[in-house]
Amino acid sequence: MSLVAASQKHMRMRKRKDAIFKVLCFFAAGLGVLLLVLFLYKIVTDGLVRLSWTFIVSNLSSRPQRTGIWPAIIGSTYVMTLTGIIAVPMGVGAAVYLQEFNTRKNRLTEFIQLNIANLAGVPSIVYGMLGLAVFVRWMALKESIISGALTMSLLILPMVIIITQEALKAVPRGYRDGSLALGSTTWQAIRYQVLPAAAPGILTGIILSISRAIGETAPLIVVGAAAYVSSLPHGVGDRYTVLPIKIFDWAGEAKRGFNEDAATAILVLMVALLVLNSIAIYLRSRSRSKA
Repeated sequence: MSLVAASQKHMRMRKRKDAIFKVLCFFAAGLGVLLLVLFLYKIVTDGLVRLSWTFIVSNLSSRPQRTGIWPAIIGSTYVMTLTGIIAVPMGVGAAVYLQEFNTRKNRLTEFIQLNIANLAGVPSIVYGMLGLAVFVRWMALKESIISGALTMSLLILPMVIIITQEALKAVPRGYRDGSLALGSTTWQAIRYQVLPAAAPGILTGIILSISRAIGETAPLIVVGAAAYVSSLPHGVGDRYTVLPIKIFDWAGEAKRGFNEDAATAILVLMVALLVLNSIAIYLRSRSRSKA
């Protein structure tokens, strides 16, 4: 009888602890959602005051009511386009080699794999310091768009490699074996069978990686992206500014007008991120339907 009573008591304690844990989890989730809602409410109420087509296409100005974000949009477009051009082929190629061609694991490849995983968690400002030392000073590219793009490429490269490897791992082994059994070479099996099947995951990872890079400020500040540029960049060697840096600059101003400009720029940046994420979802769905 005592054993039954002890067992019942133990079960009641477990249920009580389970209920307390559920309440704590709900409280933590609710607090996070509440803070997010308050943040979005503040950004929307402040940002809608200045949101207009004129604000988007106007040049920068020292007056908060007359400034725009067009140079920052153009600078962000330049940097992100070059970042994608540099990082995506390198990342996908490295992932294909490590996952498909490197069939014999050794200490060197394990060391490389471990460091790729570690680099994905390195703070972004460290990449900024590396870009400053290598691209700005050693390679003498100065505070240019190409320096910023190369730095951001280093930032997202580990993420592209890891996500691409995971997408390749998800492809069933039968795709490779069946293609090889029909006389295909290893590269033909990868090109015509494995990569198309892994395309939804790869595309999603690429777009999410670029989405992360769009919102980064610290690396570009370190490599010399300007807070104020009076003219639009016309080439990869020109000076530039980007949306996150303008947001950071305006948020620190004492004038309320600049704070409203920062909130409006945040809205524009959020819309750009939502568009990129929507493109990722669309491409993933389209690739899966074709498969």
